[in-house]
Amino acid sequence: MTTVIAHRGASGTAPENTLAAFGRAQRLGAHMIELDVQLAADGAVVVLHDDSVDRTTDGRGLVSAYTLAGLRVLDAGSWFAPEFAAERVPTLAEVLAAVSLPVNVELKRGGGAGLEERAIEVVRTAGALDRVVFSSFDHDALQRLRRLAPDAEIAVLWGGRGAQRPLFAARRVAARALHLRKTGASVGAVSAALKAGFEVRVWTVNDPEEWRVFAARGATAVFTDFPERFLQTPLC
Repeated sequence: MTTVIAHRGASGTAPENTLAAFGRAQRLGAHMIELDVQLAADGAVVVLHDDSVDRTTDGRGLVSAYTLAGLRVLDAGSWFAPEFAAERVPTLAEVLAAVSLPVNVELKRGGGAGLEERAIEVVRTAGALDRVVFSSFDHDALQRLRRLAPDAEIAVLWGGRGAQRPLFAARRVAARALHLRKTGASVGAVSAALKAGFEVRVWTVNDPEEWRVFAARGATAVFTDFPERFLQTPLC
């Protein structure tokens, strides 16, 4: 069975990384949601992909320059559609409280000094460690997280080609899975990961027919902006 992971929530039909997108993903029946975290100026763990607020809110400037209170007043939904004007930038704690699904928490590269420690603290406080997977392109951050949380589930994010570098990183942090960009999820890369004992999850795929190629190679989970397309279509 394919695990359907809602990329930044159901971000094809709701503003990414908002409670609206995560709630819609859960209602659709997605198996997991994926989100991005970084630190606000006051140390709050907030859910935002970019290092600036420009693209997905009506504000301007770096996320790290805003306190949580400053982020709260920004409109994080109107850029997507007028009916989402009430959406705000959520905290990780709010998402964990609102959604009962497993959650892939991506630690953003450059997301702030101490991000790993703060994210673990939020997850433990929420009693959610058993349903959270931590991932990052910053493999040093994953090493720090592993030292902080020997019991955490970790996945290595990789956007390039070839399997040797991500496999090396995965072994160093005792990861469970590789999260491969679809352009790098070749027959050889997927095979090498599987032979090494790692699960393979592929991002970001929005066409179920395209997904069948990766499923045939042995990938078991898909990151998608449109979970409904995969949940309504028989998959390998």
